[in-house]
Amino acid sequence: MMKRIFLYLIILVGLCACSDDDSFTTSRSALLTFSVDTVKLDTVFSTVGSSTYTFWAYNHGSKGVRIPRVYLKQRNQTGFRVNVDGSYLDNSLGSQVSDLEVRRGDSIRVLVELTAPLNAQDVAQQVKDDLVFQLESGVEQQVCLTGYAWDAIPLRNLRVSNDTLIESKKPIVVYGDIVVDTTATLTIRHTQLFFHDMAGITVYGRLLTDSVLMRGDRMDHMFDYLPYDRVSGQWGGISIGGSSTGNELYRTELRSGMYGIRCDSALLDADNRRLYMEQCVVHNCKGHGLELYNACVGVVDCQISNTLGDCVVAYGGLVDLNGCTLAQFYPFSADRGVSLRFLNQYDGADYPLKKLSCTNSILTGYEENEVVKVAAADTTVTFDYAFDTCLLRTPADSVDQRFKNIVWEKPSDEIQGKKHFVLIDEKNFKYDFHLDSLSTAKGMGCYR
Repeated sequence: MMKRIFLYLIILVGLCACSDDDSFTTSRSALLTFSVDTVKLDTVFSTVGSSTYTFWAYNHGSKGVRIPRVYLKQRNQTGFRVNVDGSYLDNSLGSQVSDLEVRRGDSIRVLVELTAPLNAQDVAQQVKDDLVFQLESGVEQQVCLTGYAWDAIPLRNLRVSNDTLIESKKPIVVYGDIVVDTTATLTIRHTQLFFHDMAGITVYGRLLTDSVLMRGDRMDHMFDYLPYDRVSGQWGGISIGGSSTGNELYRTELRSGMYGIRCDSALLDADNRRLYMEQCVVHNCKGHGLELYNACVGVVDCQISNTLGDCVVAYGGLVDLNGCTLAQFYPFSADRGVSLRFLNQYDGADYPLKKLSCTNSILTGYEENEVVKVAAADTTVTFDYAFDTCLLRTPADSVDQRFKNIVWEKPSDEIQGKKHFVLIDEKNFKYDFHLDSLSTAKGMGCYR
């Protein structure tokens, strides 16, 4: 008899507990608590889907809450896509989902994405909607969804066979490589190019640029503090083939690529410059910033910075660096290259360095030696270089007469390395290589 009574009490307590857990309230004071009141999405290109964003709706009350309806206030007009607790808001039913429950102490997860329609504007436009939770009590709670959409022009697998001009107020998203044939010239002016995945530019003919930005097409964040645009390796880079000459880049910025600019080997012609760069920036590459093979190249007033490989590496050729800032503060690996490396041999073959000239420039970084010269054992292979009026982070060489008017930077200097510059934010990966007021490199570099 006692066993039956005991068993009955256990069942009764269990039923009461279940009944308590399953009880719901229609009190207007019973509200959900949201992990955010506004979901801020990154800027997206119109018609291109965003990343997925997540927030939570919690029920901290003592009883369950029923939600007869969750809906987008503007229905399906803004391009937001929402999944609430595993159920997508059905656009055919007015962008809503019905009959949800949140038991006491429980929560539901909400996923938000955006594929915004074209807005016919040249600049990014705000996209906004409200996700409304209609409770059984009649109370409506809402979370604001907001982002920016930017109309872009897609460019897919462009083969340039004739002289071509690209100039656009709207951004251009590049899918697949742009290839410039040997007989063609591609001119890009006043344009922003966003390269998808590992897309890049391969030049067999000629490339001319002025006032151009080249970067990856990911507009979202890897982490809250880190947009993908600050992460190297987001796209390819510019590759200049052996048949290409007369390339000129002005006021052009390449950032966060696998590499910056590669100039393949060709017959050296001192009267036929293969690449000229002026007021350009190559920043945050996963390979070399400027990689030169037996090339005649001029680089004037340029910033080349933060590369896993070398900022500039020259295998032979004729290279003129004038008024440049080569800053090696690559943050993602301690096994980084140096600011400048020059050699007269590559892969066992001789690459005579006819002349490397570096004037009025800053070459610095984390390491104690940021200028590395590597000469072949065969002293008959030309290895000629000269530095004049530069700040160099490398051991002082008072014997070599090819160094003139040099500020030799030492690790013991009060102002050295990153202290020369306005901003080296190693936590958030933000950099400004304009000179700090205390820098000893006044009058040198590209921001003198």
